[in-house]
Amino acid sequence: MADSHDNLTAIRKAVEIFNKLSCSLVLHAGDVVAPFAAQELRNLRCPVKAVFGNCDGEKDGLVRVFQEIGEISQAPLKFTHANLRFWLSHHPVEDPKSKKVDVVVFGHTHRSQVNRDGNFLVVNPGETGGWVKGVSTVAVLDPKTLVVDVIIL
Repeated sequence: MADSHDNLTAIRKAVEIFNKLSCSLVLHAGDVVAPFAAQELRNLRCPVKAVFGNCDGEKDGLVRVFQEIGEISQAPLKFTHANLRFWLSHHPVEDPKSKKVDVVVFGHTHRSQVNRDGNFLVVNPGETGGWVKGVSTVAVLDPKTLVVDVIIL
């Protein structure tokens, strides 16, 4: 998920979907915006890894919330999960293949995007908040098949 921009209704729907699908990890590619919105992620049944976006104002408050549910940091965040190497950023990544990872996830553009080149993926889940484009979306990745579904909330 990305660009939730304090839309509590959309965040709650996303949490419901992620729990229903038994996700093992949720990524947030920035612009949660305020700690009260991040509180909704406490209802997830898995940890969250997130990066700050350009609209995240109360960073100290976000850090406090994320300490209980996972982690949030400056972008990029590079990590391994389910035998895949991830690069999580808020802004689009120039030359993503140069990052030497399996999956690049970013937000900021508010447009969903899935590009696959063999076993290399670039994913933008679109805007969870739905404020800019009028459609709230998240993306779900199956780490075994590398299939990505963009889901309208």
